[in-house]
Amino acid sequence: MSDIIVIGGGIAGLSAAARLAPDASVTVLERESATGYHASGRSAAVFEPNYGAPSVRALNRASEAYLRQGGYLSPRGLMLLGKAEEQSAFEADVASMGLVPISVAEAREIIPVLDPAKLRYAAYHEGAQDIDTHRLLEDFARTVRAHGGQVLTGHPVTVIGFAGGKWQVTAKDRVFHADLLINAAGAWADEVAAMAGLAPLGIVPHRRSMARIPAPAEQDVSRWPVFFGVGESWYAKPDAGFLLVSPADEDPVAPHDAWAEDLTLAQGLARYEEMVCVPVTRLQSSWAGLRSFAPDRSLVLGPDPAQPAFVWSAGQGGYGFQTSPAASRLVADLVMGRPCEIDSEVVAQLTPARLR
Repeated sequence: MSDIIVIGGGIAGLSAAARLAPDASVTVLERESATGYHASGRSAAVFEPNYGAPSVRALNRASEAYLRQGGYLSPRGLMLLGKAEEQSAFEADVASMGLVPISVAEAREIIPVLDPAKLRYAAYHEGAQDIDTHRLLEDFARTVRAHGGQVLTGHPVTVIGFAGGKWQVTAKDRVFHADLLINAAGAWADEVAAMAGLAPLGIVPHRRSMARIPAPAEQDVSRWPVFFGVGESWYAKPDAGFLLVSPADEDPVAPHDAWAEDLTLAQGLARYEEMVCVPVTRLQSSWAGLRSFAPDRSLVLGPDPAQPAFVWSAGQGGYGFQTSPAASRLVADLVMGRPCEIDSEVVAQLTPARLR
């Protein structure tokens, strides 16, 4: 018997479970053979406090101390690049993200392969950090187990019922019982809600593709920032001596084990090549993940107004890791009836009642 069942073993589910484990018996059910298999295992792993909707930025700010004190962050930086015809869009991005304009020469000192014939505008923000996503995920799982909870992989949920004030959840031919159910199923969040007899919230998965390419001209890219095009039309990020390049695609798709399409990758690599002097001659590997958004692109955190024993921790989009400390704390506070550390106006922008 568990007090709480969490469906989903990605960053949303494991962080919420870790926050609740000291006060309840928690069981995490993950359909795949490993935790963090889908979106969490395919994250770009960047902490950028000025990224996302206002409610997301509030969660970013509330999460930073936890991530920094835990040693999960390391310096990276972020650079925006623009062409001559992109001045107005470039200036809008600079204003919305709190970036500092720099000269083309300064940009090329940081990233020497940038093409001065194409690059007209550049801006920088040193506050962007790398996140040690693997250790963060493992530490949350370790916390669950340390308090007697379970993290069960290879347990796809097939039936959800509610009777006598208890949830009955069938997974891998086993039936689990709990007072509370947390829906942290990522791309499958609306499907889990429907399985539990609740109306979906319109959470839609979007495919995001990634290519790993060799470091251009055998450059040492370890200290390069994340760099990206105006309107986030593409981005590149150093990764273990290679570069990750993404077309920043957001194609709405059905929940599935995502893969990258060749044409989409080619478009992203072409946008990257427009801004550098070194062509891409080889693809090391490629993959895709699913970033799931609610209609207003804010996270969905807290009890469903139609069934308070059904709690959402979903709609993380591309912000799951960087918001996880504050988002999981908010879920736990709402579940346990504790005062919330997040401002009440922000909480109202995050709870599922706003979408009903």
